[in-house]
Amino acid sequence: MSHLPSVVVIGAGLAGTEAAWQIARAGVKVKLIEMRPIKSSPAHHTSDFAELVCSNSFGARCSDRASGLLQEELRQLKSLVIKTADEHSVPAGGALAVDRSQFSESLTKRLSSNSLIQVERRELSQLPTEQQVTVISTGPLTSESLAEDLKIFTGLNECHFFDAASPIIEGESIDLSIAFRGSRYDKGDADYINCPMNKKQYLAFRDALITAEQAELKDFDKNTAKYFEGCLPIEELARRGEDTMRYGPLKPIGLWDPRWGDVKDKALRREKRAYAVAQLRKEDLNGRLWNLVGFQTNLKWHAQKTVLKMIPGLQDASFVRFGVMHRNTFIESPQLLLPTLQFKKRIKLLAAGQITGTEGYVAAVAGGWLAGTNAALLAKGQKPIEFPPTTMLGALTHFISGSAKDMKVKTNFQPMPANFGLLPDLPERIKNKRDRYCAYRDRAIKDLQETNQKHLGQLLEKSTS
Repeated sequence: MSHLPSVVVIGAGLAGTEAAWQIARAGVKVKLIEMRPIKSSPAHHTSDFAELVCSNSFGARCSDRASGLLQEELRQLKSLVIKTADEHSVPAGGALAVDRSQFSESLTKRLSSNSLIQVERRELSQLPTEQQVTVISTGPLTSESLAEDLKIFTGLNECHFFDAASPIIEGESIDLSIAFRGSRYDKGDADYINCPMNKKQYLAFRDALITAEQAELKDFDKNTAKYFEGCLPIEELARRGEDTMRYGPLKPIGLWDPRWGDVKDKALRREKRAYAVAQLRKEDLNGRLWNLVGFQTNLKWHAQKTVLKMIPGLQDASFVRFGVMHRNTFIESPQLLLPTLQFKKRIKLLAAGQITGTEGYVAAVAGGWLAGTNAALLAKGQKPIEFPPTTMLGALTHFISGSAKDMKVKTNFQPMPANFGLLPDLPERIKNKRDRYCAYRDRAIKDLQETNQKHLGQLLEKSTS
């Protein structure tokens, strides 16, 4: 039996973990290089693979939602990361949220025990040689030396924005005589803890957020800093207007404490309903830890402790982890990548995950799946594949590579999450949004299955030559 060419995967985040697994699944040896714990990052807390540094949610489960459709595509493609997320999910209404500790530990054990995956714990300061099939999946927290080498290789300026993580609170310290359990519009089980505010409490809380002391960041200029709009710090939302938070993470609509009386009584609803509601979601299956949903923040820790305890029900909160902000690095993918996630000027080098300019956990997994699969194909001397833009996976990769038919943004490229706006129009206009999204889903799954059957059968046949 001949020695199969090996593939190097740099970074064991969500994308790197998925990429390494798909390469090994194809019968190709892979070297997975992860710098933790030799060198840590500003946001990581462990040395486990696929550590979730921000939220513990992968987004909506339902396949008529963009993130849910991408999850379903990955399930059909036998993604290990999504399978593990399903296995370690915690109640979160209609979202796929996980016990982040069990999730990462499980993936670390699976990869570390695979005979085709060689794990090396060290920092890599330079890209491997051109002859080496390589997947770079170092994510938004790429080390300074490797980021500099990548900058030299691409010949382009480094792109970045600032991202943040939410605080985590001990469940026993939440006052349920004030807060209440429930899901919005009573959909599903009562999976969230809700902290209601009246108008006076809300305005005082907003004022405190705006005036609280922020942490200083390296290379951070408050006048030129860029944030990802889908993950804004709570204090930045507060600055944007008096009601901005009430239309975002503190939205009160659809949340009602049964102790207030009959929700069907319209007069009572007008009198008793909350002016704003802060929500907490489970971090672990037993509900010992809860994270503040949408409360990414760059406030100094002492300021977080003071301001967040102003939220009704959290006056005695015990913080397990405070929120942090970190710099997210990504590349000018439209100028650099093909829809296969290969670099145009070095076809044996592929990129995956948030470093490519996709945003969100599921999009990172999707990039890892495609880059890993194509790396295995290249290692076997076979042609890499791309998915049609009618699939969510294909739509994302066509967008970030600048290959989308209607792509207008060639400059000032910014990270993009999965969304239905990336998909080509349907043959006929469907007015009802829910029906339209279902039609997008049905077309995507059909086209994904056809691509899967056409291109991937030979890949998974282990080499016996």
